[in-house]
Amino acid sequence: MRKVFQAELHQIGEGLIEISQLVTEGTEKAVRAFQGADIELAQDVIAADARIDFLQNDLDERAIDILALQGPVASDLRMIVGSLRMSASLERMGDLARHIAQLARLRYPLTVIPAPLTFTFDELARLDLKISRQVGELLQTRDLALVTEIQTAKSSISALHRSVFHAIAAPAWQESPATTVDVALASRYFERFSDHGVSVSRKVAYLVTGQWQPEDFVL
Repeated sequence: MRKVFQAELHQIGEGLIEISQLVTEGTEKAVRAFQGADIELAQDVIAADARIDFLQNDLDERAIDILALQGPVASDLRMIVGSLRMSASLERMGDLARHIAQLARLRYPLTVIPAPLTFTFDELARLDLKISRQVGELLQTRDLALVTEIQTAKSSISALHRSVFHAIAAPAWQESPATTVDVALASRYFERFSDHGVSVSRKVAYLVTGQWQPEDFVL
């Protein structure tokens, strides 16, 4: 029975890795669609999000079955409960990639972001992709040095997000109301994506150390 139980735990861990890989693939496509007004890529991201949702539901059902049937304790219990919470964050990251793709589809054949903010959004996208890839690596390796790197990237994203809102609130901002809304939404999507990446990283740190760290935890 113990071997079966450990195999089930391993499958849950593999499931999280698979979801994270799909999230990264979707985010890469969403960013390219967003930057290049590529409607076909945007549609791919929107359609593929259903697969992430399915895998999350399947993983959660398996985790709940283990809780009900196996009665895990200590580190095994942390693993299962943590997996439930991480799968929710990963699924939300997939949703946010879909939202970014939907903005690209909505404004096609134009790009979403006006020229003065192109660099800012390129940086937001680059950092979100970095976080997504590092989350996947963290789930596979449990290398806690990645937690610090993810948090550092998140700090940069927060600063960029604030700069976007300063820009659209400035007297010099002359873009249309629709563009202003798009910019505000896009910035929020990129910022929230990083929040969920940090959330996953902190839960992995908890699984490894057994200690819940404060929000400003730095290794």
